[in-house]
Amino acid sequence: MATTDLHMHLLPWDYCADRPDPAVGLARTSELMVRARAGARNSLLFDNGDILQGTPMGDLLADRAGPGADHHPMIAAMNLLGYDAATLGNHEFNYGLDFLMAALAGARFPVVSANVATRLGRTARQDTTLLRPYALLDRDLADASGERHRLRIGVLGLLPPQIMIWDRDLLHGRVETRDILEAAAAYVPEMREAGADLIIALSHSGIGAAAVREGTENASLALAALPGIDAVVAGHSHEVFPSPVFANRDGIDLQRGSLAGKPATMPGAYGSHLGLIDLVLDRDADGWRVVLGQGGVARLPAAPGLARPDAAAPETARLTRAVGAAHAATLADVRRPVGSTARPLSTHFAMVAPVPAVTLIAAAKRWHVAEQLRHSDLAQLPVLATAAPFKAGGRGGPRHYTDVPAGPLAVRHVADLYAFPNTISAVLVTGDLVAGWLERAAAAFLQLAPGAADQPLLNPDFPTSSFDLIYGLTYEFDLSRPPRFSPRGDLINPDSWRVRAIRHQGRPVRPDDRFVIATNSYRASGGARFPGAEPERIVYAAPLRNREILRRYIAAQGRIGDDPGQGPVWGPVWGPVWGPVWRFAPMPGTSAVFDTSPRARLRPGDAPGLDIEPAGPGPDGFARFRIRL
Repeated sequence: MATTDLHMHLLPWDYCADRPDPAVGLARTSELMVRARAGARNSLLFDNGDILQGTPMGDLLADRAGPGADHHPMIAAMNLLGYDAATLGNHEFNYGLDFLMAALAGARFPVVSANVATRLGRTARQDTTLLRPYALLDRDLADASGERHRLRIGVLGLLPPQIMIWDRDLLHGRVETRDILEAAAAYVPEMREAGADLIIALSHSGIGAAAVREGTENASLALAALPGIDAVVAGHSHEVFPSPVFANRDGIDLQRGSLAGKPATMPGAYGSHLGLIDLVLDRDADGWRVVLGQGGVARLPAAPGLARPDAAAPETARLTRAVGAAHAATLADVRRPVGSTARPLSTHFAMVAPVPAVTLIAAAKRWHVAEQLRHSDLAQLPVLATAAPFKAGGRGGPRHYTDVPAGPLAVRHVADLYAFPNTISAVLVTGDLVAGWLERAAAAFLQLAPGAADQPLLNPDFPTSSFDLIYGLTYEFDLSRPPRFSPRGDLINPDSWRVRAIRHQGRPVRPDDRFVIATNSYRASGGARFPGAEPERIVYAAPLRNREILRRYIAAQGRIGDDPGQGPVWGPVWGPVWGPVWRFAPMPGTSAVFDTSPRARLRPGDAPGLDIEPAGPGPDGFARFRIRL
């Protein structure tokens, strides 16, 4: 059994909406564990990383506890459920190494990670790893006749080496990383030498191509092909394996649930699924071997009648009680008032228009950075700001949207608007880099044929968190042209430019113009590979989270959205607070369709100047809309 990408979803509760959510939570996933264990003679339980960050509870614990904290509620819950081993995910590092190590100190199970080191040696086996690279679990397992046998089970942990980019400000000079396959190829033989009868790879890495280059982020398929590995738990991408998403791909067998012939699972995120791998073992003269393997998942059943965490099923009661104090503290914190908004803030149409929910984030970042640079050598340069819709459907599903009603704002709404704990940064860029930055964001859209009807608009492989818009400018996306970049940031059409008419204060932006862009630590360190976003260009960085800056901005304004275009922050540089920043270049006779939340309703100001109408239901619970360009 395996979980992955729990992201601090312990109880079936949505802290941003402040209501029960029976579709998530380790407490509910534990019901699946009870059933799975009841049907198996022998079982093991693993976690595949990204456990400590992802809800306001995780942030609150990091803010209040600080270094030296112990008894982390997620670790306590995993102890209670009897996890056999776990590995780290990339988000484990979001609060720094001190907090991470303090949280793991309470684990009564081994936590392994083979490719994160405090010192790299000449080879992987000479690295001084941050944690043990693998664990060897000695277990007495019963055969079909009931006779027990001692087996040594090796558990190897791996994560994306890109943590050195994504959390550079927290990790630089303290740890280093090694390629996933390089580390695995070194340690698997060592595990066998140490007597491992079976090797399970906990791969906090998505399922990418079979052929990979050094440093590949999503390497689980290539990892499965390594000799000596018997089964793989994948993760990181929040997808489900086996599922139709991975149909018709070389090296993948959906019927057997296998990657490169090895049984595998990837159980979604937030506790939505329990990963299951069934292995049949036999012993010959060379030792134990897998003669049959099947990978799969069990999906969390809906429970609409679940009213509150303490009403959970009996098998989850102990876990619920164990994390009750942290849950109560989180509720008290997220309900603290911050200010108010004169209009709703939603991301239902954030992929087709500059909506207030995203504009507000950019306003807060620009407000903070402009003030910090007011007495610096950069004070005379225009300050722009980036923002992206973190919750806008995609792999998160039809409920994965921000939807804040007009009225009072609390801390939970701030967390809903800004989903990640990264900190504030600013970079110095030129006009040509601004154009490249926007071209990278334009990869969100598929190419459209002029005059054709109802073409798909959004690239399903593009994460909405990379739809990084730059506020303080006006510009257009010409979707008749192919994207310059792939969804992952590779330059695929070097002669194509989709972004046009880039202007600052009404004047065309020249290649040598200089700007300061307020952004976040993840992006400024190179996350998602945006032109101009690189450590060498950072001119301001602070350990202050963007979420806290947003809270302070709202508090300073008191009530936001009352007087568009007037106000102390935006002024003549920004233009109207809620007005257009970007738009699609006109394509007469052309229409496209996109999917969004079934709760989406067009309200005045949601998509100014756009011709959008409902187009019926979409797949997988989404609603479909038509846009005429």
